[in-house]
Amino acid sequence: MDAGQYEITIADSGDQFTCRDGQNVLLAMERLGRQGIPVGCRGGGCGICRVQVLGTGNYRTLKMSRAQVSEADEAEGICLACKLLPEGDLTIRPLGLLRKQLNQ
Repeated sequence: MDAGQYEITIADSGDQFTCRDGQNVLLAMERLGRQGIPVGCRGGGCGICRVQVLGTGNYRTLKMSRAQVSEADEAEGICLACKLLPEGDLTIRPLGLLRKQLNQ
């Protein structure tokens, strides 16, 4: 893997894709070319791209709507893929509509 790129694994399917340093996971996920990846506002407010980060991968998040991701959710690794910036390899589990679409 090139420096400044991280491997993201989707837990339920095992699909993997790369995400560049400073790029959000939703944008990288769209490059998978899978049909039906739901994209909403891309601004952290709609909640369509909810994911849970599993394990111990390093990441940071940008500001997200507390109506979509509570502090308790965030403590459990739940965030919005449009505001998720990996700082290492990650394993994510899509939630809600995103999970339904990816598992078709």
